[in-house]
Amino acid sequence: MATTLGKLLVERGVASESQVEAALEEQRDTRERLGIILIRRGADAEGVARALAHQLRLDYAPPPLRPEASALELLPRQLAARLRLVPLTVTQRTLRVAMADPLDASAIDDLQFRTGRRAEPVVASAVAISRAQTEAYGDEAARRVISRLAHAPQALNGEGRDEETDVLRHASEAPPIVAAVDLMLERAVASGASDVHVEPSATVVAVRARVDGVLRSILELPAATAAAVTSRIKIMAGMDIAVKRRPQDGRSAVTAAGRRVELRISTLPAVDGEKVVIRILDLAERRPSLATLGLGPRLVVELESALDREHGLFLVTGPTGSGKTTTLYAVLESRDRVGRNVLTLEDPVESRLDGLTQVHVQPRAGLTFAAALRSVLRQDPDTIMVGEMRDRETAEIGLAAALTGHLVLSTLHTIDAPGAVSRLVEMGAPRYLVAGGLVGVLAQRLVRRLCPDCRTVIPAGHYDLHSLGLPTPTHLPRAVGCDRCGGTGYRGRVGVFELLRVDAAIRELILEGAPADAVREAAAGAGMVPLPVDAWAKVEAGVTTLDEVRPFLALLADAAAACRCCGAALGRGHLFCPLCGGAVARRCRCGVAAGPHWRFCGGCGLHLSAVERVGDLSE
Repeated sequence: MATTLGKLLVERGVASESQVEAALEEQRDTRERLGIILIRRGADAEGVARALAHQLRLDYAPPPLRPEASALELLPRQLAARLRLVPLTVTQRTLRVAMADPLDASAIDDLQFRTGRRAEPVVASAVAISRAQTEAYGDEAARRVISRLAHAPQALNGEGRDEETDVLRHASEAPPIVAAVDLMLERAVASGASDVHVEPSATVVAVRARVDGVLRSILELPAATAAAVTSRIKIMAGMDIAVKRRPQDGRSAVTAAGRRVELRISTLPAVDGEKVVIRILDLAERRPSLATLGLGPRLVVELESALDREHGLFLVTGPTGSGKTTTLYAVLESRDRVGRNVLTLEDPVESRLDGLTQVHVQPRAGLTFAAALRSVLRQDPDTIMVGEMRDRETAEIGLAAALTGHLVLSTLHTIDAPGAVSRLVEMGAPRYLVAGGLVGVLAQRLVRRLCPDCRTVIPAGHYDLHSLGLPTPTHLPRAVGCDRCGGTGYRGRVGVFELLRVDAAIRELILEGAPADAVREAAAGAGMVPLPVDAWAKVEAGVTTLDEVRPFLALLADAAAACRCCGAALGRGHLFCPLCGGAVARRCRCGVAAGPHWRFCGGCGLHLSAVERVGDLSE
C-alpha cells in the first residue's frame, strides 16, 4: 500500500485494500486527493476525515459544525463557498476554519490575506461543510433573494404578458429567479432530500422537501414569482415553457451543496399555477448492502438462497418511494459481475455500477422495457434487471427468460408479497409461466430510523398486542430530537420486509388459481415473516418507534384470523377459539393441520373432501 492515508483507512476498516489500490490507480489519471476518490467510490466520508486528521495531526470536527456569528461576519458566503470551508471561531489574530482539504495551500493563503488573521484548519467532511454553509448562511441568503424578488420589475412577476414565451424566458433568466431556484436546490440537497415540491398558491409559492419520507418546508417565495420560477426549472429540464396546460417531464443535472446530482422533473397544471416535483438522484451516494438495508441475518440467508439458483424471476414489491430500486442495486452489488454478464434496463439509470451494462429505456423513442428486454436476450445475459414490470408483454418476456435459464430481477407495485402472484396474473401472464418462473418476492416499506444520539425509552402503558399475536412490551422507544437530526428525532430510514419463497406447494396453488389469502397462508406455514411482524421486531430492537409502524399493525389487525363459529378475533398460533372452543382449522385424525385447498392429508393420505370441512377432523 503506497500511502499513509491508505494504510490508516484499511486499519480503521473505512476501506479495503482493493478499494484503496483501485483509488490509487484512478489517482494516477485524475490527480485528485485519495480521500475524494474513495468517498466517490462509496467510502464513509466521516471515516476518511478522521483518518486524514490523524495523519496530519490536526483536530477533527464532527458534524454538525456550529460556526460562531463573529466568524461568519468575517467571511462572506461567496468566499467560504469558493474556498470550500466554513469559519468556526475567530480571535484578534487567528481564524479557526473547517476544511475537507487542509493541504490546499492556496485556499489558506487567500483566506489569511483577505481576513488578516492566521488560519488554523481543522478537518471535516465535505458534506458536513456544505451543510454548515447552507445552515449558517441560508437564512440571510433567503432574505436577500426574497427582497430582490419583491423589488423585481413587473415582467419578472409574470404579469401582463406572461403568456408570451419571450417574456417568460426573460423572467426566468433574471438574477433573483436564478438565485431562488439555486437556493431551493442547495437547501434540499444539503438536507438529504429525495424530492422537492414547488407548490404555487394564491398567496405564496411554498417549497417543501421530502426528507426521510416526510415533507418539510424549506422556503417560501412571493406568489407573483410562480410563473418565472416554474419557467426557470423547465428550462433547466429541457421542457417547453410555452406549454402550461398539460403535464411535462424532463431531466437535468446540477451541482448543489458540493455534490453532483441528477434531477427528474415533473410538472402538473393546477388551479393557481403549475406544480413542480423534482426527484433528486445523488449518483455519488454510498449504496447500502443487503445487511444495512434492514434485512435480518436470517432474511439475508433466505434471500441469497433464492438468488443462488441463478435462474427465475425475483420481484421486489411495494409502493412508490419504498426503496425497491435501492434493494435491487444492493442485490446486484452482492452478485458476481466479473464472471457473469449482467445487464440492467432502467428508466432512468439512477445509479452507476461497475462491471455491468446499464441501458436507459426511452419509450418515446420506441425503446420500451419489452423491446429492450427482447434485445437483451440476444446479448448472452446471465442476470437481467428490469426496472419495472409495467405491462403484460414485459411480464411474459421476463417470465419466459426466467424459464430459459436467466436470473431476472424486477419491481412491481403490490401491497404485500403474496399479492404479486395475483398482480402478474391480472396483467395477463399465464399461470403456468408464473408458477414455473417466479422464485421469490420481497415486499418492503421504509420507516424512519431513530436518531442514535437522542433516542430514549418510555413505559409502554396499556398498549396491548395480544389480539394481534404479538408480545405486549413493557417499554417502547421514543423520538426526542437533537441538533444531529434537526429536531425530528429520526435520522435516515430502514426497510421493513416480507420474503415469499415460491416452493412446490405455492406453485400448485398458483396453477389452481388459489386466491392471495391462500398463498399467504401457505407462505406463512412455510416460515414467511409478515411485514407487520418484521416492523414490530424493529420497534422491539429500538430501531424505530410505534408511531412509524402503526399502519403495519393495522394491516395485521385487518388480517387477523376470526373464529368460523362465533367471529371472535384469534391470536397467532391459536388452534381453538378462546370464546366458543371451536377449532380454528381443519385437522386430520393424524394431527396434521390441513391447508384450505387440500383434498388429501399430507400426513396420512386420508381423503379430506368426504369429511366435514368445518371443525376438528380428529373428533
